[in-house]
Amino acid sequence: RSGRHRRNSDHDLFSEEFLLPRPLLEAIRAEDRVVLLIDEVDRVEVETEALLLEILSEYQVSIPELGTVQSTQIPMVFLTSNGTRELSEALKRRCLYLYIDYPDLDRERQIVTAKVPGIDANLADQVARIVRSIRQLDLKKDPSVSETLDWARTLVLLGVEQIDAAVATETANVLLKYRTDIEKVVKEFADNPDELAGPAS
Repeated sequence: RSGRHRRNSDHDLFSEEFLLPRPLLEAIRAEDRVVLLIDEVDRVEVETEALLLEILSEYQVSIPELGTVQSTQIPMVFLTSNGTRELSEALKRRCLYLYIDYPDLDRERQIVTAKVPGIDANLADQVARIVRSIRQLDLKKDPSVSETLDWARTLVLLGVEQIDAAVATETANVLLKYRTDIEKVVKEFADNPDELAGPAS
């Protein structure tokens, strides 16, 4: 009797009552067409990428013990990637590729001004120009707009009004994520401070 009860309990555990829907399943099950954003797809595990292939190919999700959930509508799927690893050819074949470059100088300055309360216009301009110059270097990872904002917020908190080589050296770790990149940029600040802070070409 106890064995039969245990088997029934195991069966119950794999019933839909104990299924916790996640965004992928929710998008497939939605009655109306939905937008599904899969951010930084290059960071997901290989097994998850296989699941994405099933969704993008068949618009369905296979769930062990429960079977296959077929979509009644085709969701609009957006995948973003930072290029940290190469995606499989199978996944890329199922996507339309759109490359989004960094904003130009004026746009990035506007973003800094809008997103960093209390920043001086001259400091915002200098931040945007310096970051633009840094991105011209051969770095392992260029600073993103998010890191530009982190740097600008840090400078405001420190009460910085003008960025010089000393300030840049002390705060480079906010903007850059690899030791080799920090060392390269610090050297550039020491050797060519005017070039980094000057107008971008």
